Amino acid sequence: MSNRIEEAAVTGITPQEIAQCETLVRPHVRRTPVVALAGDEFGLAGNPLTLKLELLQHAGSFKTRGAFANLLARDVPKAGVVAASGGNHGAATAYAAMKLGTPARIFVPTVSSPAKVQRIRDYGADLVIEGDRYADALAASEVWARQSGAMAVPAFDQRETIMGQGTLGLELGQQAPDIDTVLVSVGGGGLIAGIAAWYAGRIKVIGVEPSAAPTLTHALAAGHPVDAEAGGIAADSLAPRRIGTQVYPIAERYVQGAVLVSDDAIAGAQETLWRALRIVAEPGGAAAFSALLSGAYKPAPGERVAVVISGGNTTAVDFARTR
Repeated sequence: MSNRIEEAAVTGITPQEIAQCETLVRPHVRRTPVVALAGDEFGLAGNPLTLKLELLQHAGSFKTRGAFANLLARDVPKAGVVAASGGNHGAATAYAAMKLGTPARIFVPTVSSPAKVQRIRDYGADLVIEGDRYADALAASEVWARQSGAMAVPAFDQRETIMGQGTLGLELGQQAPDIDTVLVSVGGGGLIAGIAAWYAGRIKVIGVEPSAAPTLTHALAAGHPVDAEAGGIAADSLAPRRIGTQVYPIAERYVQGAVLVSDDAIAGAQETLWRALRIVAEPGGAAAFSALLSGAYKPAPGERVAVVISGGNTTAVDFARTR
């Protein structure tokens, strides 16, 4: 571990710090399961697969880890917290605030899915729908933070957020210690940065992005975060304008590349997860798996691949209509 800590120190977040963060958030987050699959079930003969089912996390996504890390590790004022989100981070922050008895105001854009908006409301946060994209909601949340004195809880570009998401990597390492590669969907980059900082080069970490929102791809090509397109089927979770400035140094050092997937490929992965495993993943949650199914990422013979199914805030069945 010591060599990994020394290497990761250049990024400002070490595996040791992620382990400490895991101890802090452990009473509040689920240890989500993994499922081992034979790759030939999906046309990948000779490639054992492991799915990390983070859609079973409280509030329906990995974002709950980072939300609790912020609220537990930082000094929260009486005015409470404020967050901007495509939906999942807002639901996670609202959930953490509810559990810890903290006021929360959540700003989301119109593109947020009804399932995510309803979750935020169910957790008792003050919900504000602002603008058409995440950047619009973020700007409005920043104004509110200045006016109210509430503590901003960034969706990805915050030390505590990245460390919280890194606890998923710690769990995965314990549950599937022999994997060679992990595929991770990328929006702002908090999840892949946390996972990459945990592994610190010990395994291959690959980002998967919608073609309509190539934030990491553009940043790696430019050598720094730059604006990218922000659209597509997963726009409510994987379409900020650019990855975080704290995310980029970690990604540059420890992420071995990024692949792009089409909206059709993501939708196909959602259908496959439901048909084969009865897993209900939202588009952003299924994006990483779509890289395997579509051939955007082609594992080497025998390569042991893990895939993070990162969120499930969508509606598969209308139970009201089945009664």
